[in-house]
Formats: sequence, C-alpha cells, structure tokens
Amino acid sequence: MTQEVIFTNANVITPQGTIHGTVVVNDDVITHIDEGRSNVGATCECTGSLVRDAQGDYLIPGLIEMHTDHLETQFQPRPGVLWPSSLAALVAHDTQVVGGGITTVLDSICCGQLNEGKMRHTLLDMSISAIRDARQKNVLRADHQLHLRCEICDPHVMEMFEPYVDEENLRLVSLMDHTPGQRQFCDYNKYREYYKCLDWSDEQFQRLVSQLKDEQETNAAKNRSILLAMCHRRNIPIASHDDTTIEHVEEAVREGLTISEFPTTLEAARKAREEGLGIVMGAPNVVRGGSHSGNVSARDLAAEGLLDILSSDYVPASLLHGAFMLHDTLDIPLHEALATVTSNPARLLKLEDRGELVVGKRADIARVKTVDSVPVVRSVWRGGKRLL
Repeated sequence: MTQEVIFTNANVITPQGTIHGTVVVNDDVITHIDEGRSNVGATCECTGSLVRDAQGDYLIPGLIEMHTDHLETQFQPRPGVLWPSSLAALVAHDTQVVGGGITTVLDSICCGQLNEGKMRHTLLDMSISAIRDARQKNVLRADHQLHLRCEICDPHVMEMFEPYVDEENLRLVSLMDHTPGQRQFCDYNKYREYYKCLDWSDEQFQRLVSQLKDEQETNAAKNRSILLAMCHRRNIPIASHDDTTIEHVEEAVREGLTISEFPTTLEAARKAREEGLGIVMGAPNVVRGGSHSGNVSARDLAAEGLLDILSSDYVPASLLHGAFMLHDTLDIPLHEALATVTSNPARLLKLEDRGELVVGKRADIARVKTVDSVPVVRSVWRGGKRLL
C-alpha cells in the first residue's frame, strides 16, 4: 500500500476546466478533488499523508502518446549504426518520454522495409524484444504499449506483423502506403525531397519509383485485407495513415477504421470529421507552425475544430508544448487543448482508467509550470508512484 499523497495549491486541470485546488491520491487512484488549499502541513501526523505544495503550478493528467518513432532513433542513432545495448536504448527513450510528462506511450514501430534493406526488420524484432524484457524486469517508468505501423505495399509486411499480432500490449495498428504517387507523396518530387539524403541519380530514382509502384499494385490490396481481418479479430483499433482525399476517408470508414492519422489535406480532415473518425496530427507541426513535408497545418485544422489528438511523432517534448501552444495561439481553453494529449487518446485507444484528473481514475499526474510560454515538467507520477 502506497502512502496517501495530497497535491495542494495547484491549478488543477479537470475535464470541465481549471480550478485552484487540491488532489488527493490513495494507492494508485485519485480519491478526492476539491477546490481550495489544504490546511495540513508537509506531513499530516494523524494519517502519515505526504503533502505536496504545487506553488500554483498546473496539475495535469499524465500525457498519452499514441504515435512516436523516437524509439527507433535510440536504436539507430545514425544511418547503419545499431546501438549495442537494446535495453540501454530503450531506457534512454523512456527517460525522454517521462521527462516530457508522458506516462503512457505507444512505441510506434514500423513493419515494412521501405528503402532500408533489412534494417526495419531488425529494428522491429529488437524493439519488441527489448520492451518485453524491460517490462518483465520492471525497469521502465512510463507504461510502454505497442503501435505497429504496417507498410501495406511491402512484400514482407505480413511475415513481420504476424508474429506480433497477439502481443498483449498491442494497442494500435496503422495502415500506411508511402508509395511515390500515393497519399503523402502524390507529388513525386516531394518523395524525392523527403529522401534527399539518399542522393539518388535520375536513373536510380526512376528505377525505384517503378519498383515501388509494382509492389503497390501486387501487394497493397491483399495485405490490407489480411491486416484488417487480423486486427478486427483482436478488436485492435486501426488508423488510416496520411489520408489525402475524400476517397481515402470513405475507404477507411467502409473498413471499420476509427482514426485518421495525419491527414495531409483540409479536404480529408473535413471528411474525417463528418464521418466521426478521430483526427490525429503531429505536435511538431503545431510547435513549428507547419508541416515539415508541406502538408496541411495542424494549427489550421485545430482552428476549424478538426483536431482531436496530438502525437509527438519524432520529438517527445513536443507533445506538451504543442498542447499549450493550441491554448496560447488559438485561445482554445487549456483543458480542451490538453485533452488532445490525455483524454482523447485514452478514449480512442480504449484506455478507460486514465487520461483525466477524475475521482476513481488512475493517478497519472504531471506537475507543470510555464516559463516564457514554454511548459516545463517539474514532476511526474504514474499510478501514485513518483517517476520524476
């Protein structure tokens, strides 16, 4: 049994708004939320409760990250370089995640080779093995779940995905098609620019485009159908990735998908809202003021009410920063802006026990102050236990 903790003198972010008040945690759940400051001292002698004076800082729900490929950058910090200890790489990732106020993270790992030879397959196996091992040894601070991103055109995607479809902590699957001429890369030049580090000649580029288009025609429909059946059997939420047209969204709806992940156009986002799909955009897009690949601005979608969830994508610290920027730049009420990184992902991922500061919910809590409009994480608690 853990000690009772009383957080007081805090600006508490509740689902209804912000109150200046007190949050009480017993064991791993929130037991009381009251307006006003607690009168007990640093330790209540009668109960042994630990009292934390938040000094007017925000108390917010622990953040929920549903799409980050940051783990891959720890395993492969440079092209062709694999870090020798997978556990060390995972712990380094975990440290950055918790430092950003994230208490639940879906580590997004790619099933598909793209232009990287066998490296993607190696990273997939290494990542999942490391997460299994670290969870068993209880060395992780955040709650690490899985999100598998499946390249439906890749001829090897099924042999990569099938061994892991019954993983207990698999929470989300994305269906992706990064073929030149499709979705995010409707413009072939955008594809070449995105992979400019590979320095293709014109002949090499044309040869690659031809190969990838052939693979798309051969594999996409077949793999998509099999993946859908496997995920629906396990009741795993499925996301449609990089929706660009109305037809992309309509296809997702017909197939029972529930999330539109990174729509690239305003047209697709509007259709996703009309059809009731959850809309996910990148927090770096919000922080930077636009998409790094020239797609629709996340701020523009938020201004039209077309944004449900933020994802840190490749920068864990951007998740909290992006939510506060929605509040600061668009005057979205803070509790609604923070819902994009707490209660909204919890709802779509069927994580009913977290995502809100509500009596009876799990005590996943971050204490945050703002410095020059930048949110700074001061402490983090998960299930009533302090992580930071």
